[in-house]
Amino acid sequence: MKIIVSGGGTGGHIYPAITLIKTIQEKVKDVEILYVGTKIGLEADIIPKEGLPFATVDICGFERRLSLKNIQTLGKAVHGLLQAHKIVRDFQPDVVIGTGGYVCGPVLLAASLMHVPTLIQEQNVIPGVTNKILSRFVTKIAAGCQEAVRHFPADKVCFTGNPIRSEVLTADRAAAFTRFGLDPAKKTVLISGGSRGARSINDAFVDVHRHFAGSSGVQFLHVTGQKEYEAVREKVQAAGIDLMRTDNILLEPYLYDMPQAMAIADLAVFRAGATGLAELTAKGIPSILIPYPYAAENHQEYNAKALADQGAAVMIRNKDLSAARLIAVIEEILQSEEKLKAMADASRRLGRPEAAADIAAMVLELAKNR
Repeated sequence: MKIIVSGGGTGGHIYPAITLIKTIQEKVKDVEILYVGTKIGLEADIIPKEGLPFATVDICGFERRLSLKNIQTLGKAVHGLLQAHKIVRDFQPDVVIGTGGYVCGPVLLAASLMHVPTLIQEQNVIPGVTNKILSRFVTKIAAGCQEAVRHFPADKVCFTGNPIRSEVLTADRAAAFTRFGLDPAKKTVLISGGSRGARSINDAFVDVHRHFAGSSGVQFLHVTGQKEYEAVREKVQAAGIDLMRTDNILLEPYLYDMPQAMAIADLAVFRAGATGLAELTAKGIPSILIPYPYAAENHQEYNAKALADQGAAVMIRNKDLSAARLIAVIEEILQSEEKLKAMADASRRLGRPEAAADIAAMVLELAKNR
């Protein structure tokens, strides 16, 4: 069996693709995978490190306004479609999968026009422009959120949830406390603005850390992002916190073992990217969500609202973010075991830990029925 997978630009498109690939490889031992991305996207670094064959299409996204650059981009799009057509023709896949990003456009369109079965996996509540267009051509659509289903043709779409890494579900809580040197007797708050960090969240947490420094009941694991780490560390120390002596605040620039961090989290403070939310809900972790305000179609706010409406999260818009607001919400949640449990239960109900297996089954069914 041969499968092309395409997704790029951000980790939110690439990591679900990798999870799906690994799930398919577990089910089909002789499967041949080709990953198609761009030379400039994050996938150009990540995919070769995963040991996967990698091909590229020369394409970039359109600006959301009339511009000379968009005319040039249109020319690239035509060239990209020709490149994609050649890749699909030469590889002869049984199925082509897209997990998001503009690179999926020419790849899945070329496959559809060549009558190859195709599937797109939409992670967000509000679908991106590329997937909205592709939904007219592809064979099947796997929606990561129930709210996204209404945006797609009813005869093609299926609510599956978003694929998550198996490590998220298997990470050992006791071992994780040892790894981070944190206290199992304290409530643990995990803070992350994503792999690059989030300055507004980091800045607000300086005063949050000052408020809770030395607390006997709560501890903070704060992942700042590589570029933000030194600045946050300096600001925290300037606020009078001695990080060498304060045992309930741990700053980390980046975590390659985020599943271990999630294993000890009683409460998370996150942006509202779809992959992160899928992992939080699979673990049943309550959250305070601060949507990235410049996300395409404002999709992060819709993602956050979907959790908040079900009682699994509290949403704070970026413009309303402050240390005082964070302190108040953290204390309100952590000081009530009943509220914490209710949010955890609501989060767990939204989780779809079996999503990768369900989508893999859809892919194999498409290949079987070709």
